[in-house]
Amino acid sequence: MSSADVAAGRRVRHVPRESLPATALRWGAGLAAWLAALYLVATMYAAGQIEIGLLTLVVATAGVIIFTTARAYTWRYVFPGLAGVTVFILFPLLFTTSIAFTNYSARNILSFERARAYFLDQTYLAEAGSFALALHGEADSPRLVLTGPEGGVFASPRLTLAETPTTVKLEEVVRPTAAGTPLGRRDVIKQRKALAALTAVLPDGRALVLSSLRAFAARAPRFTPNPDGSLTDAKEGGVLTPDFATGFFTTAAGDAVSPGFRVRVGWLNYVRAFTDKGIQGPFLEIFAWTVSFALLTVVIAFLLGFILAALLQWERLRFRGLYRLCLILPYAVPAFISILVFRGLFNQEFGEINLLLDSLFGLKPRWFTDVWLARGMLLIVNIWLGFPYMMILAIGFMQAIPRDLYEASAIEGAGPVSNAFRITLPNIIGPFWPLLISAFAYNFNNFVIVRLLTDGRPDIIGASTPAGSNDILASYTYRIAFLDSGQDFGLASAIATLIFIMVAGIALLQLRLVEVKR
Repeated sequence: MSSADVAAGRRVRHVPRESLPATALRWGAGLAAWLAALYLVATMYAAGQIEIGLLTLVVATAGVIIFTTARAYTWRYVFPGLAGVTVFILFPLLFTTSIAFTNYSARNILSFERARAYFLDQTYLAEAGSFALALHGEADSPRLVLTGPEGGVFASPRLTLAETPTTVKLEEVVRPTAAGTPLGRRDVIKQRKALAALTAVLPDGRALVLSSLRAFAARAPRFTPNPDGSLTDAKEGGVLTPDFATGFFTTAAGDAVSPGFRVRVGWLNYVRAFTDKGIQGPFLEIFAWTVSFALLTVVIAFLLGFILAALLQWERLRFRGLYRLCLILPYAVPAFISILVFRGLFNQEFGEINLLLDSLFGLKPRWFTDVWLARGMLLIVNIWLGFPYMMILAIGFMQAIPRDLYEASAIEGAGPVSNAFRITLPNIIGPFWPLLISAFAYNFNNFVIVRLLTDGRPDIIGASTPAGSNDILASYTYRIAFLDSGQDFGLASAIATLIFIMVAGIALLQLRLVEVKR
């Protein structure tokens, strides 16, 4: 520490100098880690995963710099958290948002280059140059004899035919009888599978394969590229032209030919979500049900949990500990087990609930086919799973209420009901607000219960995308992206982005309420 620092009253932290071997080891380890990351990035780039490769490169480079540079020492403590946020939150969000601006779907899953290569790899059997097929010699070791359209005869050595891919070279002969006596058509048919696995190579290098039980023919490229990017179809005689507006190669008549390729479509998926009647109607219905489902679940579960907590706080109630244990059990059992149990209980034909209702009142509700009954079933099961959490929180908050308030209320002659709604509820609702909002956000995206209990059914009639009356936005997006025949990843990503914005708004509201309560 210098005299100037002492005079100025500065506090100087002494940083020990690192030895040369330790410095070399640190830089060597960092360089090795970065080279390993570069290898992974190159592998991902070769596999076509450019976005993931770029993410790996950025995170690995930042990590190497932070852990090898002395000036970035303090960042070592927050780097794991920042890397986790980048990899598991920011990157999926940005990737999903980018997909929302494309036509990425089951029909448009390839890049333009791969779709073009798919067409160029196609071949067809040129029937005009077919060779008549015959087998000569003995049935167990025949010779393949092919007669060309111009009269040339080509024969193979004796073959041991098998159903495995085999290549055989043919030699030109003067006449077919030089290869032996021809076998009957029945013997040829018996060897059809072995012949299908056989590739015959002519002296000029042409490869022939089985085209029918009577002929071999040469395979030729079906499509040839043109300078303008179009493809000429040698088999059908037409031309396929790439349409970068729809992401398909189209014929002269305008018909799209699969597979398609990915292209940028701008805001089209968002416009579809709000203007397409086959999407707009189901989307608004599912959005309204999602909000109602989350709101009713939170309100009813909170009220039920609050009432049960108030009852369990009653000192004159015997066996309070046993009641509390029994009421907490639904929260302790894994949710997916409880949901599957309720699925069996609500079975329309053999479930215990319908058997009981049928025996008492002659009723057999159609829980899974009637829209409103299915929604009621979802609410019942979700409230059953959620009220223990509210009850536990309410019991904890009630412990913090001063007992003097209840004693003063007793002097005034107030009863338990009056105390519950005039003292207990006002004192616990403040700290409960952020938790209620987080519970609303959780149930807003409660995909598991919908997927396991009803799978969103019954379906909405007239929807142009897979949509169910009991779907919430999360399960609706899942069905668009991964189920049924649509698999429209672009539209699903657009809806997922909208869901993220709404949930983010709820989270900001929760943080705002927490700040206000402080």
